[in-house]
Amino acid sequence: MDLVEFLLEPLRYAFMVRAFTAGVVAAIVCGLLSCWLVLVGWSLMGDAVSHAVLPGVVLAYIAGVPFAVGAVVFGFLAVALIGLVRDTSRVKEDAAIGIVFTTLFALGLVLISVTPSDTDLNHIIFGNLLGVSRGELIQITGLAALVFLALVLKRRDFTLYAFDPVHAYAIGLNPRVLGATLLGLLALTSVVALQAVGVILVVAMLIIPGATAYLLTDRFGRMLVLAPAISAVCAVAGLYVSYYADTAPGATMVLAQGAVFTAVYLFAPRQGLIGSRVVAARRRARHVTGGTAADKVGEPLH
Repeated sequence: MDLVEFLLEPLRYAFMVRAFTAGVVAAIVCGLLSCWLVLVGWSLMGDAVSHAVLPGVVLAYIAGVPFAVGAVVFGFLAVALIGLVRDTSRVKEDAAIGIVFTTLFALGLVLISVTPSDTDLNHIIFGNLLGVSRGELIQITGLAALVFLALVLKRRDFTLYAFDPVHAYAIGLNPRVLGATLLGLLALTSVVALQAVGVILVVAMLIIPGATAYLLTDRFGRMLVLAPAISAVCAVAGLYVSYYADTAPGATMVLAQGAVFTAVYLFAPRQGLIGSRVVAARRRARHVTGGTAADKVGEPLH
């Protein structure tokens, strides 16, 4: 099998084309949002929202409405409950997040266990990328486009909020509104990624790309390009590996992201555990060599 045939083989099937489209779309929007989540320090919040949408999805199935409707409602509900517990009690934010998301996730599991269904609702937990229908693909693409446009149009405000909310307030922006908007986009993004990798692995797609890009550059503008690009490439690579190795597609996509992060963590020129030391050693070697040569310049010719 040559390279062209290797690349085209999976694309001969309509369900694989839909899987590639949904996977790449989810990867790009998750990668873009992950940049702000990493900077603000909302990794746990991403985990909370992605798990809290589970009961909403099950209730949407029971009511016969699109999964996205229930997921969005419970995503916003989770954010509101976390804020309520944090602001009206002595409980700190991390504890409030843990309480809300575990309770709602448990509620979702209970609902799955008691809901008679011809559909395997466990796909909500683990993802069902190969089973994405045309209608679901339209839904995923529409929500992703909405989140992507909102992030791009408000990127300056969100970036200022992430770096310095006090300064944002001083120039007339409302940090509370910006934070709430970012959390709302997080809920929508969780719905986008839900079909691809399931509730459990959504948080990986929301954190790993941004963390990887963060180790590669000190410029946020570059980070906004690198994170979605890395996420999309990992989605494509993961789906190809999944097709030929017969593995779970969503998990393989996330595993590809984890592998890239590990490589960057070890070998990135500035922030890599090994790469930074290699670069430092080369600089020291150049300095020593340069010093020796400079000393010889002043020596008399014989």
